[in-house]
Amino acid sequence: MMRIMIRGIVWRFVFMLRADSDGAFAELDQRCIAPRVHELAQRLDRPIVLVGLMGAGKSTVGRRLAKRLGLSFVDSDSAIEDAAGLTAAEVFERFGEDDYRDGERRIVARLMDGEVRVIATGGDAFVEQRTRELLNQQAITVWLDAPVDVLADRTSRRDTRPRLRTDDPKSTLERLAAERRAAYASAHVHVKSGNGAHRDVVESIIIAVEEHLSSGS
Repeated sequence: MMRIMIRGIVWRFVFMLRADSDGAFAELDQRCIAPRVHELAQRLDRPIVLVGLMGAGKSTVGRRLAKRLGLSFVDSDSAIEDAAGLTAAEVFERFGEDDYRDGERRIVARLMDGEVRVIATGGDAFVEQRTRELLNQQAITVWLDAPVDVLADRTSRRDTRPRLRTDDPKSTLERLAAERRAAYASAHVHVKSGNGAHRDVVESIIIAVEEHLSSGS
């Protein structure tokens, strides 16, 4: 009887730990797995680069991932803006897609300076062949793959995407998703991203990167 009672208490605790994903038990959970995360950070010898369509959550997830791993974070769009003195959308509109991509390629290449950190790239970056080859050679690339419905909802909240200033932004996203799928699929790691908590996506990335490193790929 005592054994059954103890087992019941343990399972209630586990249930509370899972249910209270944003509270004190979540903090305890984070402390429990911290050594594993620290070990992964020590094993990294290259940057982790997040790729995927606009709205996939690369910047938000990237910041959280960097914080978990104790690494610095940089957003390639922000780096472009700092270099140009314009927003990424203004650069795209003023100079056109070809010049924008060329500048983006140069910025991304500059970020591959040997520092181990987390980098979020623009949706176009990994589509460009030279950039894709560079990132796959010098970084661990992670494709954040989100459903088009999720992408459409997220990108509709701010009018900062020149490509989506069309009569039917969702159809544009569907077309881009189909056209770019093969390029994104060449990333080392593939992680599904949806409407769930960003912390869950971060954990999925950590697990997937660990598996990638253990495989020796």
